[in-house]
Amino acid sequence: MSFKTPDLCDTFESELGLSLRVVAPMFQCYGGRKAFTGQIATLKLFEDNSLVREVLGEAGQGRVLVVDGGGSLRCALVGDQLAILAQKNGWAGVVVYGCIRDSADINQTDIGVRALNTHPQKSIKRGVGERNLAVTFGGVTFNPGEWLYADEDGILVSTRNLLS
Repeated sequence: MSFKTPDLCDTFESELGLSLRVVAPMFQCYGGRKAFTGQIATLKLFEDNSLVREVLGEAGQGRVLVVDGGGSLRCALVGDQLAILAQKNGWAGVVVYGCIRDSADINQTDIGVRALNTHPQKSIKRGVGERNLAVTFGGVTFNPGEWLYADEDGILVSTRNLLS
């Protein structure tokens, strides 16, 4: 399953801004998988990664976990252990509107990761957050079940699978 986000934008140009949305260029690229795609699962939380561990512990089935961490730059929501867990459970990738840590180790893991930046401090763990709801950041609303496409050039969100 090979794709390039610029090619998808060109091929589906008539859908841009409608069923195909481009996320603002604000994310850094991590993980051993530079390009990834899958259906979206969502989390909304703030500086507490308890639900991230819970969800990544479930069967990923090639999905992408989108974590709305409120854009916090005060702690990390994903580290190497969670990236390894995600890989083992079949997640294609994780997009974090917040920070990650252990980036060198995550870069050795066969999973795609996008995050605002890195931070060495771990998050709190109170089990607070919400699952499977629409989250909005980067000028785009991410709805559970929609499709995400990420590569070195950017992130796209589509209402349908563009590669089938």
